[in-house]
Amino acid sequence: MTDPRTLILVLGVLVVLGAATAVAHVLRRRPETGLNPALLETFWRRIRAWWLLLSIVAATFLIHRVVTIAVFGLISFWALREFITLTPTRPGDHRALFWVFFVATPVQFVLVGLGWYTWFVSFIPIYAFLLISARIALADDPKRFLERTAKIQIGLLICVYCFSYAAALLSLPVDKVSSGAASLRERLLFFFVLMVQLSDVLQYAWAQLPWKHVLAPTISPSRTLEGLLGGVLSTSLVGSALYWATPFPYWLAGLMSGLIALIGFAGGLTMSAIKRDRGVQDYGTLVEGHGGVLDRIDSLCFAAPVFFHLSYAWLTSG
Repeated sequence: MTDPRTLILVLGVLVVLGAATAVAHVLRRRPETGLNPALLETFWRRIRAWWLLLSIVAATFLIHRVVTIAVFGLISFWALREFITLTPTRPGDHRALFWVFFVATPVQFVLVGLGWYTWFVSFIPIYAFLLISARIALADDPKRFLERTAKIQIGLLICVYCFSYAAALLSLPVDKVSSGAASLRERLLFFFVLMVQLSDVLQYAWAQLPWKHVLAPTISPSRTLEGLLGGVLSTSLVGSALYWATPFPYWLAGLMSGLIALIGFAGGLTMSAIKRDRGVQDYGTLVEGHGGVLDRIDSLCFAAPVFFHLSYAWLTSG
């Protein structure tokens, strides 16, 4: 039976999201309001992305955790595909890429599903990275060897390894702190995704202030110091208010939410730098009107390992 706190959290988010959808729909149909059409369109697209991501996570309360982890694995696979598509490869890389996509990626999520902490935290950054380097070398093609190897490894690190930590929240050792371990894990995953997505929206909203200090105008002209500070503080307050959905005290829930927002900001900025380097606007077109999968999970990829390890440390200490 689903924990009441889980239902309250999910239903509360759905109500707020439904209200935001209705407001955005009305405003888009009334241009006489004088609001910036570009801002309204961006807001509308972000709401649609929210529905997509939060619906996937909310499904964890209805289906078996193994299926949920498999879904995260498929999302990770697609994000890696988008990343590799933007990075030029040579024929000598193709067999290494086979191992990356069809061995390293599924093995990582199998280890996550089994809850083998020692293995899933070390498999990719040690064993897979060594295998990739050796396999590319065996192709006997030294041209841009270091550059080619680094591109494949960074794609595997961000799109698979880091993102898998979000799914790993469903394997956290919470049995000692709660009799409803499964529900608590689900709430933690939902809480994490909610905070990341909320921080993106709040940072964007704060960045619309008339006075702006753009942090990296060439890479991302929409990311400002005001947006970062306002987003981090606002997300911290919301996270603190939702502490009852987590095993953390209110101050720690707020602190971790602010850290999620900060690391998510760094993730979005980093992935924007990669896109600018490759001369593209988005990583893909799977999410209509809002880029590819990787465009929507870039902040999640960076924040997931930090949130997981802090949660793991808190739950296993003492």
